[in-house]
Amino acid sequence: MSLVGYDKHGSVAVLTVNNPPVNAMSPGVPKGICEGIARANGDDEIKAIVLIGGGRGFIAGADIRYFSLPWPEGEETFKHIIAAFEASPKPVIAAIHGHALGGGLETAMACHYRVIVPTANVGQPEVKLGFPPGAGGTQRLPRLAGLVPALDMIVTGNPIKAPKAAALGIVDQVIEGDLLDGALAFAKDKGTQDGGHRRTRDIGIVCEDKGIFEAKRKEIARRARGMRAPFACIECVEAAVELDFDAGVKRERDIFTECVTSDESKAMRHVFFAERAANKIPGIAKDLKPRTIAKAGVLGAGTMGGGIAMNFVNAGIPVTIVEQSQEALDRGMGIIEKNYAATVAKGRMSQEQMDGCMAHITPSVEMADLGDADMIIEAVFETMAVKKEVFAKLDQVAKPDAILTSNTSYLNINEIAETVPGRDGHVLGTHFFSPANVMRLVEVVRTDNVSDENLVTTMDIGRRMRKLPIVTGVCHGFIGNRMLEGYFGEASIMVEEGARPLHIDTVMFGYGMAMGPLAVMDLAGLDIGWSKRKDAGDGTAADDRGAYVSNRLCEMGRFGQKSKRGYYIYEEGSRKPAPDAEVDQLAADAAKHFGLERRDFTDQEILERCLYPLVNIGADILAEGHALRASDIDLVYINGYGYPGWRGGPMHWAGSVGLKTVYEKVCAYHESLGFDHWKPSALLKRLAEENMTFEDYDKENAG
Repeated sequence: MSLVGYDKHGSVAVLTVNNPPVNAMSPGVPKGICEGIARANGDDEIKAIVLIGGGRGFIAGADIRYFSLPWPEGEETFKHIIAAFEASPKPVIAAIHGHALGGGLETAMACHYRVIVPTANVGQPEVKLGFPPGAGGTQRLPRLAGLVPALDMIVTGNPIKAPKAAALGIVDQVIEGDLLDGALAFAKDKGTQDGGHRRTRDIGIVCEDKGIFEAKRKEIARRARGMRAPFACIECVEAAVELDFDAGVKRERDIFTECVTSDESKAMRHVFFAERAANKIPGIAKDLKPRTIAKAGVLGAGTMGGGIAMNFVNAGIPVTIVEQSQEALDRGMGIIEKNYAATVAKGRMSQEQMDGCMAHITPSVEMADLGDADMIIEAVFETMAVKKEVFAKLDQVAKPDAILTSNTSYLNINEIAETVPGRDGHVLGTHFFSPANVMRLVEVVRTDNVSDENLVTTMDIGRRMRKLPIVTGVCHGFIGNRMLEGYFGEASIMVEEGARPLHIDTVMFGYGMAMGPLAVMDLAGLDIGWSKRKDAGDGTAADDRGAYVSNRLCEMGRFGQKSKRGYYIYEEGSRKPAPDAEVDQLAADAAKHFGLERRDFTDQEILERCLYPLVNIGADILAEGHALRASDIDLVYINGYGYPGWRGGPMHWAGSVGLKTVYEKVCAYHESLGFDHWKPSALLKRLAEENMTFEDYDKENAG
């Protein structure tokens, strides 16, 4: 099939883009469109031209692969398409269904007219890949939609639905019924009109207040800190106001070129492709279909269990939630209702929708009521003894083919599965992140004997919940928390050596982390780690390096934000951390206890000692096969641990630093500090010596 088909419907030529799956603007597509425009203009019988997408959408955008690859020499580009549209004496109508995003919308806006089905989306999401639109999008959208709406669309990258696009003037007509029939009727009407057809470039821009650009910069300052692309988008739209059209297009292209070659854009494109790769599980047949999950069960109505129950309902799956006591159950249901009510208050859900969601949750204090569930997620207290006891009880009530998953952040799920030997293939793990109804990440823990069908089904349920499910093997802490121990551990160790908590957190916040490591520990609760250390020490938390200060804080009842005291002081009603001289004294006591000489730290050492353990441990996880690919590790940290997406994740970032540099520093810190998380990974060593990146390793092991 030709990439661009050509058909005549009476006096209208129809150009159909056929480049599945999303009709990306790959090489050959611009050539086909340009040839079609020329052919139509050379046919006296043709009075108008319709551009439409075959399959499930219009044109989803540019082929992102070619931002890193050379465009074939001599091949037509966006520039040639736009020139052909604007030079056409016959009207060109874009007929939009599915998505018209990025280059797709830029193509449509260069047409004389646009028609759209009610369910379609249009948008300029390029900023989410680290660059502004580069084919005139920042110059044409303000001319069609108005300056303020266009600025918002371009800077956020968020698409809008057809009705809003029509109200703003981005499209000329919403087609109810068959798109092609409606587009042909529209085109025939326009083809009979005398005179020229207005080009988008010729529309004036109204700017009542140039202060909107500075206001937008201030508005995005916090969420876009460290990033270039959102501010580049503002500069491009600003150029649309200050310059004539051609000069504005040139300015946009210059900024686009600068951004698309940046580390930021390379990182964000890495994340884009990583999310698509995460769905692929090597060794499992691509045509293996997930099981039907008609009803689910959740054991435990605490914060985590309640959030998981909401996820099932949001995916359209009725769920039974079970607690030990009516009091605990009522408390849990109250929290669920409160969460939904907050969504209603924000206008993101109607009261009717909330009532429907609540109606799909069946509360119970009887475990037997889980007997008809196709999938049951246990979300009880995080100890092996409790988990095993719960699974033994579930074994008595669950259907023989029910999928049983343990929601745990550290425990050995193979050991849990062994408690129900008659359910081989049906037990695995799910590590949701708190709050489970909000956080996007879920680690799907692949036990030794889980069936391919049940693994695929659990991944599918995660996606239906609008989560990002990542497969991980069974190891202590799985991917995220196993790496986190090195990150938190080094931060705590540096405090003992003289680094101020605020200095550490300021450096990591400046790097782009959502919060610094010590502030995160305060948020999560210092008592969690303290409890684990006491369990491991028969009731006494050992004063190992990195634990001394935290142990003392917990003994004083300073558990973090929950007690208004931790590594920081928190004033009533505030989550802003304030330094505390008492913590400095505890750190000095720790130094004396361990015989350390306290010293000042540079920002660079803090950065290296926090981040390089992530890379080193991540390399071990990858080499052991507990992560399918390095890009999965990056996704775990971006979506579960506040790692900046524009850095691409720790493994990608390490490649931008240079794995040889990282490896040499890991070796040096291992020699001077000696901790296990600094023991150089054999895989990191090999990649450094062979001048490879983790992306190279993923390609080497693909499939």
